[in-house]
Amino acid sequence: MLGVGRDGPLGPSRVVVTSVEAGADATGGTRAGGGGGIAEADAWVALACTPGVGPVTFERLIDRLGGARAVLERSLAPDGARVLAFASAAGPDERPALSSEAFDAIRETARDPSPVTRRARALGLRTVTLDDPRYPARLRAIDLPPPVLFVRGELEALEPLDAVAIVGTRRPTDDGRRIAARIATAVAGLGATIVSGLALGIDGAAHTAAVTADRPTVAVIGGGHARLYPRIHERLADRIVAGGGAIVSEFAPDTEPTRGTFPRRNRLISGLSDSTVVVEAGARSGALTTAAWALEQGRRLFLVPGPIDAPNVAGCLAFLRELAPEARIVAGIPELLEDLELVATDRKRPSRATSAEGRARARRVTLAGPEAQLAELGAIERRVMTAILGGDVRTDALVAATGLPLGAVLGAITALELRGLVANAFGRFQPLGVFAGLPVGRRRIR
Repeated sequence: MLGVGRDGPLGPSRVVVTSVEAGADATGGTRAGGGGGIAEADAWVALACTPGVGPVTFERLIDRLGGARAVLERSLAPDGARVLAFASAAGPDERPALSSEAFDAIRETARDPSPVTRRARALGLRTVTLDDPRYPARLRAIDLPPPVLFVRGELEALEPLDAVAIVGTRRPTDDGRRIAARIATAVAGLGATIVSGLALGIDGAAHTAAVTADRPTVAVIGGGHARLYPRIHERLADRIVAGGGAIVSEFAPDTEPTRGTFPRRNRLISGLSDSTVVVEAGARSGALTTAAWALEQGRRLFLVPGPIDAPNVAGCLAFLRELAPEARIVAGIPELLEDLELVATDRKRPSRATSAEGRARARRVTLAGPEAQLAELGAIERRVMTAILGGDVRTDALVAATGLPLGAVLGAITALELRGLVANAFGRFQPLGVFAGLPVGRRRIR
């Protein structure tokens, strides 16, 4: 859509890992023997951050070799290049997706896989992987969710009851800054978390309004935490963290921001949000990539209009003309709050998402027990959910285990996803909600 690519790191959904806390001993995941005793969690982070390992290749290697640690160990074997090349191919007769340069990089990582996690801990970052139950549910639901998030600040800020992205040009007018700040203040005042990209202009105005209102806000950056961009926003970043918010990146801490990293950052901004609001975006504004990702991810999109001959709103007007009714106009702040469903009288929201009740609501966790939840499901949904809990996590395995037609299985999966009980990550179905902590027949890659 509009030239927005679908590049971004993949991650297997069945690798058994946990988050690595800043300063903690690296014991996440399941330790395997040999190879210096590195934890699977650290091996997974190391492989995900290896230069030259693309999203599809990453997924195939993890899937076919049984985990990140197995990939790193096998790369050091005499037949490592052949095995990894075969594992990276789409099929037995297809050419390998792994280049010789990428294999060399993997082997170099295997010799010392710890620098990224050491660097993250030194910077006080938390490393959250795709299989961590604290991984943001909204982001898990998108295509190509990043396998690793490096987070400075509160993890709870990533799971608010309501999240609204506010983005726009880096060179706004004074009116644009004021509108962005007014929207952010109004939205945050109703308990929603503001998500943006920490850039100059509209992003900075939105973040500043949120912290000024003493509300948490989430900033997604286009490089590593050690290369914060722009530097002029270092104090704003500190205020975001001090106010209970978070700074998030999918990139290793020392990754330099480049023109290619910002579109990937933009898909996380929309992916962490229920809705995206664009305030002033020219015809070639990077904010339009966030807008396009929002529509691609099935999230709501709102655009502030402007004078028909103003270059700084040409992109907004083009979206409103070409992509209506999916792209909706901001006709006023009270009207926007209604469209965002933030002012409905039957909504009950906690004052802060850091409370136990707020976290439970934010993650859409049902209070019913697993047995009660299963009993509430229809017969077909119950059979499919039971099979998933038994370890049949692929579509073909579910068809075989349940004896149901493919269409019935897919329909049940859709219903379970709408209930927040299952997430589909790269063809594997992961139990969520009340089922998330239950033991499963095979919780690792087969």
